[in-house]
Amino acid sequence: MLPYLSEQLSQIWGPGRLLGSFLVLASAGSIASAMLSLFLLPKLWHLLTTDKGRDHAVNAEASVGKPLGVGIFIVGFSVICVFLFTPFNADIYLCMILLLFASLLGFGDDSKPGGYSELTLGLTDLLLSLGACMIILNGQTHVMWLPFTSVFFEFGYWVAVLIYTPVIWLSINALNCNDGVDGLSGSLSASTLAIMCFVLYTAVGNIENSKYLLLPFNGEGANWAVATAVFVGSIFGYLWHNAPPSAALMGDAGSRPLGLLIGMLIVVAGSPMLIFFVMGLILVNGATGLAKVALIRLFRIQLLGKVRFPLHDHARKNLGWSNSQVLIRFLLLHLATMWILLLVLLKIR
Repeated sequence: MLPYLSEQLSQIWGPGRLLGSFLVLASAGSIASAMLSLFLLPKLWHLLTTDKGRDHAVNAEASVGKPLGVGIFIVGFSVICVFLFTPFNADIYLCMILLLFASLLGFGDDSKPGGYSELTLGLTDLLLSLGACMIILNGQTHVMWLPFTSVFFEFGYWVAVLIYTPVIWLSINALNCNDGVDGLSGSLSASTLAIMCFVLYTAVGNIENSKYLLLPFNGEGANWAVATAVFVGSIFGYLWHNAPPSAALMGDAGSRPLGLLIGMLIVVAGSPMLIFFVMGLILVNGATGLAKVALIRLFRIQLLGKVRFPLHDHARKNLGWSNSQVLIRFLLLHLATMWILLLVLLKIR
């Protein structure tokens, strides 16, 4: 919307051309979505269901009675701003529809007593992951890059879909497992999205920088960076209210679509291995629990029996950390490891 208006406005007012700048659009979109979350969430969350507590979760009683499923508004505000600030891109718009569907699915899980079954959620996540891959790859052959090598690998469309679909599925479920401490899932996802915004705008989406870094150039990278910045702003507006002790909870209505979005961005960036570099702590905290459960159910193998998963529950129950300590320490570890790993990833090629 605004990029189109810039073409018309710049003819009668020179500074109007700024609305065609990706950096200006990303900044303005991020601020707009942050303001929507900051000021409108408190006026809307009374419409939501309230948290009933979770079995076996540490300090679950502290969340009982708080509005649950605020993520439905976070995603809604973000999608509106994406349509306003992102240059027209059919793939991005279609993916926004998938994110809305994922948020509605999570909202239904938040609202339904006992939630949906694991099979229902797992299969739906798989379909969403498959749909996102098909939209982004768009029937084309895919050029993929891997860590520590300058060699590009070209894969056919369906082979690339099969490679990326489980990556997105893992991203959805790993981030969802990080939900449970005030601000943790939102803070970790916002920092990961900010890093991905940087990668897409300055590396993959910049033809000169991508050539220098020996990365395949993606002409849609800057468009996706604008959309990503919008989501970061919306999460920041929510985190203002979610600072411990939280006033409202994002729930599956937020964690599932945000995990889906991170997975989408990994596909756009062109390397499935990127998930280990930008979601390292998220995977350690959440996906390890998924692996432990899978080993027990499928092979009757139990590893790390004395470790509680997700690890943030282990830190609270076994190490005696408070919610605020878990949030700050996990966030610091996440930021430090992301920057170090990303530097190694981009420079050692």
